Amino acid sequence: MTTTTSLRRSLRTLAACGLAALAAASHAQADSYPDKPVTLVVPTAPAGGTDTIARLIADALGKTLKQTFIVDNRPGANGILGTDLAARATPDGYRLLFTYAAAMVVNPSLYRKLPYDPVKDFAPVAQIGRGGNLLLVRKDLPVGTLKEFVAYAKARPDKLSYCSWGSGSGGHLAMESLKKQAGLVMTHVPYKGSGPCVQDLLGGQVDAAFADMSSTIEIVRAGRLKALANSGPSRIPMLPDVPTMTEAGYPFTTYAWYGLLAPAKTPPAVVRKLNEAVNQALKDPVVVQRLRELNFTDLPQNTPEQFAATIQKDMRDWGALVKDIGLTPE
Repeated sequence: MTTTTSLRRSLRTLAACGLAALAAASHAQADSYPDKPVTLVVPTAPAGGTDTIARLIADALGKTLKQTFIVDNRPGANGILGTDLAARATPDGYRLLFTYAAAMVVNPSLYRKLPYDPVKDFAPVAQIGRGGNLLLVRKDLPVGTLKEFVAYAKARPDKLSYCSWGSGSGGHLAMESLKKQAGLVMTHVPYKGSGPCVQDLLGGQVDAAFADMSSTIEIVRAGRLKALANSGPSRIPMLPDVPTMTEAGYPFTTYAWYGLLAPAKTPPAVVRKLNEAVNQALKDPVVVQRLRELNFTDLPQNTPEQFAATIQKDMRDWGALVKDIGLTPE
């Protein structure tokens, strides 16, 4: 045996031993995880849809993993501030990101320079649900269907306004898609969160909005706003008479979701443990019922790899929509 061959074998042996040691350390860390409170950074203001779902999942994770899960709201800059904070956290599983789809898959098409890379800076843990937003109008607008709304808006070019929870948000892009398909001219009024947008819609300061279902379903059921359509893949049990955008003749097939992510380089065993805990929560009848009340009719069990694939696919799909609408990156 030559000296070179012997050296190569020794190096391979050392590398294998090193990998085994790393794997053992990762599993040991996962066995004791979590041994202190875990923070979920939520890049939105309290009381909105993302915050509502985050607190539901935080409570479920706390029961499963026997530890406290704290929600830390960090709103601002269309989700960028909170997302960047989570990306820079120590990759030990104790500061995670609970976010909505747009912050991860739409922002890359809207901003030339993001302080984080949605793919490189995060380890996807689990996707939580798949759904859409409600197309709402003020209760005194004289329309009852999406077809009537389109006709009303067409007859009043540039007279109607709509709000969203920020330029480039899911609500903004959904309305811009409808405007392009139907040939509408409306004024966009961006807000820093869905709560203020809905409040001004209730007050009649704006005429319409796409808004998250979790914080608006009861408002619609009370007759304070009218729901004309939902941008998700199917009708929702709480509002069975409200059609999807596609059913109403204006196809929209890029859906909203929530998700749990960890900073890149978080030990894989910790990511797996969190994934298993989320999937267990998505089987809990109490959690499932609450999510269904909030319009999540699709609650797929998923692996970190499947969630990563969804993120990359949605980045392509939303990017195509942004380009088709003609929005210019900032």
